[in-house]
Amino acid sequence: MTTHDIRFNDGAAYERFMGRWSQPVGEQFLDWLAAEPRLAWLDVGCGNGAFTDLLVRRMSPRSVTGLDPSPAQLSFARERFADGVAEFHQGDAMAMPFESAAFDAAVMPLVLFFVPVPEKGVAEMTRVVRPGGHVAAYAWDMEGGGFPYASLLSQLKAKDIAVPEPPSPQASRLDAMTALWTGAGLAAVETTSITVQRTFDSFDHYWTTVLESPSAGVSLKAMPRETYDALQQVMRAKLPADADGRITLSGRANAVKGRVKPLSA
Repeated sequence: MTTHDIRFNDGAAYERFMGRWSQPVGEQFLDWLAAEPRLAWLDVGCGNGAFTDLLVRRMSPRSVTGLDPSPAQLSFARERFADGVAEFHQGDAMAMPFESAAFDAAVMPLVLFFVPVPEKGVAEMTRVVRPGGHVAAYAWDMEGGGFPYASLLSQLKAKDIAVPEPPSPQASRLDAMTALWTGAGLAAVETTSITVQRTFDSFDHYWTTVLESPSAGVSLKAMPRETYDALQQVMRAKLPADADGRITLSGRANAVKGRVKPLSA
């Protein structure tokens, strides 16, 4: 079975597919992070600004900067923050275009497994955060079945259908996160898991949402019609619906945080 890269090139579709998952995870993540107000934040892999919005609304930031490789996602994010409360830059998480110690906190929301060499991404976050500052991330527990659309991906893989996958799914394990953060020389490293739910109005709402995704959606659209129809029926029967036809799914993300050591440490 072959796989392909995942490219996020539609900010509105990403919002429907993943942004509405990212924000409830992000709410719990920020509660756990317990960072101080008035910080200068860096949102690494900010995408369309779903988590950036949480930083602006919840953290009373001094400033918020987003970084992402996708021009289309950044265009959506800039429209989302047309008032200029956040600024956005195109760039690579493994070679950030910022000076050392430029921020008080750097976060990677649902991004760590997309970084081809996670060690470089964590090292860069550590570099651009001042001594004593926060370096943190959360990511779907890909290998532990925590991805919200895991049941659909399982059906596709069982049929040996190619599904685009992130390059570093192992980076979302709790033990891997601990190793990455301690390997970057960060102090006070802690991890936790966060479970959230999302309710779709109907199966059609769920199906339309996954069709827009750059992972399962790509595979679904490439299927022969007969295979597509059969899989749709399998998923319709598989997903639990309440009396009103609503479908509630769960997702589980792993999270990690640490502090940049003082220069004298």
